[in-house]
Amino acid sequence: MNAIAKPHSYDDFLQHLSQLLGKGESDPVSMILVDIDWFGRMNAARGRGAGDAAIGALTEFLSAKVSGDARVYRYGGDAFMVLLPGIEKEQAFLVAESLRGGFESDFAKTGRTAEEDALTISCGVAACPDDGTSVPVVIRKVSEALYRAKLNGRNRVALAREEKMVTKTVHYTQGQLEGLSRLAKREGLNEATLLREALDDLLRKHNS
Repeated sequence: MNAIAKPHSYDDFLQHLSQLLGKGESDPVSMILVDIDWFGRMNAARGRGAGDAAIGALTEFLSAKVSGDARVYRYGGDAFMVLLPGIEKEQAFLVAESLRGGFESDFAKTGRTAEEDALTISCGVAACPDDGTSVPVVIRKVSEALYRAKLNGRNRVALAREEKMVTKTVHYTQGQLEGLSRLAKREGLNEATLLREALDDLLRKHNS
């Protein structure tokens, strides 16, 4: 039996994406953010062992299905990123849909209980330069696309789209604002970008 290829790390993903975008070429770069549906609920109901088994099943599936110049990265928790150099956004959507349907079909054939057979994935798709030309922007776009896939019912694929910004009146402590300002200067990002990233992480945590 062939060994399961271990996904590359999140740091490897950031480095590879930065290299691809730093070339300044016109070739597209697409990405698919893959996440197990209801993972947090499954862990709470059936224990960590069930969650680990689900991650292992997805790791094996992605390792078998993703080939060529594409690479699989462990994005964090139950999420994986598939990086597709030279692939247009529309084609990446088809790849994502194939992965989604294939995982659902393969997992249902394992002969497990009805509850376990419900295991599915959702995917967000984004591309450079269509959805951005910098690493933070395109990652935010693919994360937002995954969130919409979850929000709209799960077990589906969503494309990144143009963002509509909504102004909210909020209150922060002076210490929070000073800390945010220091972090923004240190990371070379504006404060609004950092706040959006934090909100994306919060929404993903509670909607997994």
